[in-house]
Amino acid sequence: MPTLTDLATYCDQRTRRAAFKDAPGAFNGLQLANDGRVTKIGAAVDAGVIPFQKAVAAGIDFLIVHHGMYWDMPRPLIGPAYTRVATLLHANCALYSNHLPLDGHPQLGNNALLAQQLGLKPSRPFLVRDGEAIGNIAPSRLTRAAIRRKLESLYPRVIAIEYGSAAPKAVAFCSGSGYSAVPELLASGVDTLVTGELREDCFNRAQEEKLNLYLCGHYATEVHGVKALAAELSKKFKLPWAFIGTENPF
Repeated sequence: MPTLTDLATYCDQRTRRAAFKDAPGAFNGLQLANDGRVTKIGAAVDAGVIPFQKAVAAGIDFLIVHHGMYWDMPRPLIGPAYTRVATLLHANCALYSNHLPLDGHPQLGNNALLAQQLGLKPSRPFLVRDGEAIGNIAPSRLTRAAIRRKLESLYPRVIAIEYGSAAPKAVAFCSGSGYSAVPELLASGVDTLVTGELREDCFNRAQEEKLNLYLCGHYATEVHGVKALAAELSKKFKLPWAFIGTENPF
C-alpha cells in the first residue's frame, strides 16, 4: 500500500512545488500529516470545516486542496481554526496544499486545462513571477461570440465584458483572481482574458484599452488542477479518489 510520503513526494515533484515562490500563507506541500497510511484520495478547492467534514464522511485520508488552511495564520487554534485541525486529526486525514504550482503546470494546471476546455493549446507563458509562468497564452481562431458561448456552456455564471477584437488572435488564461493579469495583457500582445474574478475598476480599463474579459468564477476556474492531480495519483498508486465540491458562488 502506498504511504503518505509516497504521495506527498510525488505531488511535490510532479508540480515542481519548490520552484515557485508563492504567497507567504500558501505553505505549499504537506500541511498536516496522518499516520502514514493512505487508502483514498480527495480533491477540493478550499481548506475549510465543511470541505473537511465532507472529505471525512467520504472516507478520504489524503486531501489535496488549492487554497490551504494557513492563509490567515498565525492565530489561536480556537473556534473554526481548531475545528478544521481537529476534524482532520480525529479522522486520520492528511492535508496537502498546492497553489501557484498547480495554476501554472503545463499539463495538470488550472490554466492549461482552461485553455483545453476551449480547444486551444498554449504556446507561450503569461504572468511570469520569479521565473515561473502562472498563466498562459494560446493562439486562437475562435470568434469572441464562440468563446462566450463555449464558456457559458461550461460554467454556471459567466460575466462577459467585450470591448476587444471580435476575432481575437490569442487568448490569455489566469484562473482565480485575474486582477494582476489585466495590466499585462496589451504588453503581451493579447486583448482577451479568461479568468475567475476581477475588481470593479477593470470595467473602465476594458473600455479604454479595448479588452475582452471573461469572468467564470474564482472557485469554478480552480477545480481543474486538484481534480487532475488527484486523478493522476489515483491511476499511479491504484487508489480511489473523489472530488469534494462546495456551493461556493465566488
